[in-house]
Amino acid sequence: MSEMIGNPGRQRAEFSGKWGWFVALGIALIVLGVIAWLDVVSVTIAGTIFVGAMLLVGGVFQIVHGFMMRGWQSLVLSLLGGALSIIAGLLIMSEPLKGALVLTLLVVAALVVGGIIRIVIGFRHREMPSWGWLVASGIISLIVAALLYASLPWSGLWVLGTLIAVELLVQGVSWLSFGLALRKAG
Repeated sequence: MSEMIGNPGRQRAEFSGKWGWFVALGIALIVLGVIAWLDVVSVTIAGTIFVGAMLLVGGVFQIVHGFMMRGWQSLVLSLLGGALSIIAGLLIMSEPLKGALVLTLLVVAALVVGGIIRIVIGFRHREMPSWGWLVASGIISLIVAALLYASLPWSGLWVLGTLIAVELLVQGVSWLSFGLALRKAG
């Protein structure tokens, strides 16, 4: 691992011959991102079901882990946490639209917290040349959170799907660019 990190020239040489795979990955992710963008409601439902399934699987593993640990405190906490994860996973999978609404509320909460933190950090570091950009990004996060909250429950239908589509598109463009840069460098 340290060899790969410590020698970027060698790594670039190894990757240069495989540039086509990176380009193909980028194109595939862009196509998936466009498909996801065209039907964000279906992607939201599928993403919500996936989150529920991950909670279910995580809960099962947490319970198994609890039985493998020694001590009653560890067992009780693991059983409780695992049971809550399983219940949450089953509820989300059985009612994906309500689950998408809950996930949207979590996104709103994350935007509010992140926005407030950036605003506070920006004002505390006004001596920095670009402190205003940090404050502006925090304000934008608060505005987006307010708009998402104001448009509930409808925003719950498209927020997760839109985030997934944007993530696929951004990853696709970055892998495509990386592959083309490798081709040019090789």
